[in-house]
Amino acid sequence: MKEPRALPIPGPLPVERGALFLWVRRGLPLAAAALGFASAALHDAGRGWWMLLGVGALAAAWPSFIRGEAYGRNRAAIMRQDTLWANALRPLARWLRLEDTWILSFCGYNNQRVREAFSSRQAKRALILLPHCIQMARCKAGILDDLQACYDCGLCPVGDYMNAALLNRWEGRITNRSHKAYREAREYRPDLVVAVSCTDRLLKGLTKMPEIPCYVVPLALPHGMCVDTDFSVPHLFAAMESLVQPLPAGAKVQPLVREA
Repeated sequence: MKEPRALPIPGPLPVERGALFLWVRRGLPLAAAALGFASAALHDAGRGWWMLLGVGALAAAWPSFIRGEAYGRNRAAIMRQDTLWANALRPLARWLRLEDTWILSFCGYNNQRVREAFSSRQAKRALILLPHCIQMARCKAGILDDLQACYDCGLCPVGDYMNAALLNRWEGRITNRSHKAYREAREYRPDLVVAVSCTDRLLKGLTKMPEIPCYVVPLALPHGMCVDTDFSVPHLFAAMESLVQPLPAGAKVQPLVREA
């Protein structure tokens, strides 16, 4: 077994930038509610329909106000509504050339709510999901089968993650297919998933697994999609340190089953 080496200092979690998504997610229904109630007050004809519009718009906006433990209990239903907003307005954001900005704002909005949900209690069972593309394309280490096969050369983030996982006994998986990551997350049944991926896959993952709280860290793509990608290792470490309860001495980690 490799000896853990000096690792990057986690530091505090960064400020989440979810204001754009929040303004749209909450602002549009509230504007529609104001229009409905104002129209009901000013027009006798169709007053009932205008009132119905106002009440329905308020109901659509209400999930955006739910925070903390209440959000944790109702996350699946809330996330289904939030991802509908994110996916419905994505074509418009793409047309405005703001697609990545829109998705990252949604991810920041999600992260803020997850942080608030775990502010009073840390997760006891956490699972880290990393994409295979963080490994250098020319590296021959078989990290999909055995993480400790990493050469720990320091040229990609895998070595830092491997040493941190050994030191802290984190449970995680590096996968090369999204559907494998979703399946293993559901089989492990964690309290929290900390996932690293590109913006498109982060949105897809939050849409596919609304029932599992997910804190997401975006990938940097200096060489394009799926080739020698990178991410903020201190950001990942800070998320695990802030949101996950450290394992007590002697605790056993449930290993994930490896495919043949």
